[in-house]
Amino acid sequence: MAMVPAAIILPHLDPNDARPLHEQVASAIRRAIGEGSYMQGDRLPSARDLADTLGINANTVLRALRVLRDERLLEFRRGRGVSVARHADGRALLRERAREFLKESQRYGYGLEDVIALLRELA
Repeated sequence: MAMVPAAIILPHLDPNDARPLHEQVASAIRRAIGEGSYMQGDRLPSARDLADTLGINANTVLRALRVLRDERLLEFRRGRGVSVARHADGRALLRERAREFLKESQRYGYGLEDVIALLRELA
């Protein structure tokens, strides 16, 4: 079981993002699992180490980890820390990216119909 460095998550946090930090952390870890940076069985750094590396509160990281545990992507084991329980499926990763895209579109004043029209243009 390999320990994956916290630095993998760093490029995915955006201080200008309107989402709460715990959601950003959960999204970054979810994305890293979906893209193969974290594999099934890999152990994550401790919440404290992640928080220190990311410059955020450890409780924020713990909240994100609990979200991912509830999604069954992570498992918590006493004395062994947090590890990846399973690989995120592509649909879950795509859903997360679509959610981010919709939120970004809304920030620029585009509604759902505008986004659908844009996607139809690209298809």
